[in-house]
Amino acid sequence: MRHTVLTTAALITCALVNTAHADPKTPGTHTGYSTVELLNKGIPNDLNMVSVADLKKELAGKPPMAVGFDIDDTSLFSSPVFYRGKQEFSPNGYSYLKNQKFWDKANCGWDKFSMPKHIAEQLIAMHQKRGDDIYFITGRTGSKCNFTTKYLQKTFHIKNMHDVMFAGSSHDVYTKTPYIKKHDIKIYYGDADGDIISARQAGAEGIRVMRAANSSYKPVPKNGIYGERVLKNSQY
Repeated sequence: MRHTVLTTAALITCALVNTAHADPKTPGTHTGYSTVELLNKGIPNDLNMVSVADLKKELAGKPPMAVGFDIDDTSLFSSPVFYRGKQEFSPNGYSYLKNQKFWDKANCGWDKFSMPKHIAEQLIAMHQKRGDDIYFITGRTGSKCNFTTKYLQKTFHIKNMHDVMFAGSSHDVYTKTPYIKKHDIKIYYGDADGDIISARQAGAEGIRVMRAANSSYKPVPKNGIYGERVLKNSQY
């Protein structure tokens, strides 16, 4: 996922314009509900919710497999990194997201200000106990350092750590799909619409992690808008 820090007025505008829309490349098939809506109104009956315990039971007895994780708003709450980047590199706009200097700061040290999400801790612990291979695939622009790889390994106590894969982003294609397919990933966890579609294009299941309501990346996506399974209590 990619971050955008918006003003209050812009947030309201985005909420009004985007509440019924999924990723522009792939129309939604279901109603979908943002994390904000779920916190305010509760979980509707038509949302396909699943817990870590459910997944553990479902996978019991199955051989080890490869699973993948998005980073921002899935594995880490990294809004502090993107907020700092905007203030330092483009306080009046969002050009910092195209600035390699920002990405080098984010990938090579600033992630120490990113907080691990509790749901990621639970999922990774469950998958490691099963012997599954864990990969991280992000839509960030890459840098010539491995700080984020080391930070994720230490934070989540990963035994067999692979280097983070920086897929970058595109308005035309789902950049994570080739990586998911290459590593034969069976389940990919992500908060963005593109994570769900990327997984499906690669023949994997995309499971939605709810983006925190206070994330800097707006608008908050509609969980379940593609009929995908959504992780319970995954907003933090």
